[in-house]
Amino acid sequence: MVQSSEKKCMRKLRVYVDSSVIGGAFNTRIAEATKPFWDAFFRGEIVIIASDILADELRNAPQRARDFFDSLSPAQIERVVSTKESEKLAAQYVAENVVTESSLDDCAHIALATLANADVIVSWNLKHMVKRSEEYKKVNAKLGYPQINIQTPDKEMTK
Repeated sequence: MVQSSEKKCMRKLRVYVDSSVIGGAFNTRIAEATKPFWDAFFRGEIVIIASDILADELRNAPQRARDFFDSLSPAQIERVVSTKESEKLAAQYVAENVVTESSLDDCAHIALATLANADVIVSWNLKHMVKRSEEYKKVNAKLGYPQINIQTPDKEMTK
């Protein structure tokens, strides 16, 4: 997690999140592991990058997850929206066989985070996102996009 001993003058970590991190605050299996991430957010150490895809996912989430997200300080949330470029990059991840087309929404998250120059993506989606981090990086490198780390929210995050 972000170390509280970091100097106040440092730029806040910009963290792209998907709905698994929001829901993780309430999931009995991962709530304790997700808590340090949210603690860092509430201490003001990070800014969340939230996309239109996250908004769509939250529409189908349990009410308490929606209420929790709605209660977060808007000053610590940076909004991003899908573009033709992000859609093209997401499709390229599928074309490069990182995942199948059924995981296109996961690819869209990664594309948006890449184009927003997020410092890190956090997700509990191990199968389609976290465990394929290196494959997404290879596609980004091939296409000239920045590298981005994808990890679970319980890992220490650095810029």
